[in-house]
This record gives sequence, C-alpha cells and structure tokens, in this order.
Amino acid sequence: MEAVLNEVGPRLKRVRKERGATLSALSRATGISVSTLSRLESGQRRPSLELLLPIARAHKVPLDELVGAPEVDDPRIKPSPVRSGGMTIYPLTRQPGGLQAYKMVIPPRRNTPELRTHEGFEWFYVLSGRLRLVLADHDVVMRPGEAAEFDTRVPHWFGCADERPVEILSLFGPQGERMHLRTKPRSGRS
Repeated sequence: MEAVLNEVGPRLKRVRKERGATLSALSRATGISVSTLSRLESGQRRPSLELLLPIARAHKVPLDELVGAPEVDDPRIKPSPVRSGGMTIYPLTRQPGGLQAYKMVIPPRRNTPELRTHEGFEWFYVLSGRLRLVLADHDVVMRPGEAAEFDTRVPHWFGCADERPVEILSLFGPQGERMHLRTKPRSGRS
C-alpha cells in the first residue's frame, strides 16, 4: 500500500501537466491551496479522498487514474484437476465457501451404487455420456442436456450408466442453499 501512495504525487503532477494546468489554476478550481497541492505532488503530504476527489473532478478523470488502482486480475479460472473416488474433478470457482462449481469426469468403472448422504444441496448438468442417478427410491438414466437438483441429505449416488465416461457440470451449495435457474416460460403459459 505504501508503494501505491508514493506513486500518487508524481501521477498528480503528470496529469496536471498533461492538461496544461498550473498549480494556481488547479487551486482555484478545487479550493485547495497551492502549497497543499505542491506538497501532494512532491510526496510531502499524504493523499486523502478529501483532497483527491476535487482534483479528479477538476481534471475530469476517474479517481482510479489518480491513485493508480491495481489491474483487475485475469478473470479466467485455470482449474487444477483433483482425483477423488475415481473421478477427475476440476474446481471452477476461486472463493472458498458458498456455492461451488465443478466439472467432473466420471470413469466407466464407477458404476456400482453406494448410496451416501451429507450436508448440502447439489445441482448438475450432463455434458456428455449417460449418467445413472440413484436418489432414494429413484433410479434414472440422464442424457446430455439433462439436469437434476437434490438435497444431499437424501441417500444418493451417481455414476456411469454404461461403459463410457460421463462429464457433468456440478454446482454444490451449503445446506439449504438452492440453485436458482430462470427459464423462459413455455408458450401458452404466463
């Protein structure tokens, strides 16, 4: 943070000179004394919002330009695969806790149901292959493009429905946190 603050003064001077303004003119436009502006530019005075906001307005620049806001991190997520229970799992969210997204590749050898329960709520979408979902008394085969959601406290298991691997996109939330999907109503319905 200290390095960011040390760069504010030179940045203020550069912006002022690029606009061809003098310290006196900037003082009249902002109501900040010439001596205070000079000390800001030389680094002898620490910048504050009370001083920077009028300067940004006078120069018609965003405050970020004066303080040198850090670059936005690369938004792409570069997942590192994790192997668990024979599956390859690609975490697709960065932040711990709350709703988590995963891409899962399930090998064909995972096809014997072993029902389990745990806290949470799960939603998944089949990307490729055929997925067998056993949820309490329900035993269904899902194809690409189909989705399911369920409370994970209900005994459940999912795996391959045949001898080919299955890929799914999974969203998992803490207990009681359901996924909300907005879909277009079917024609004829309001």
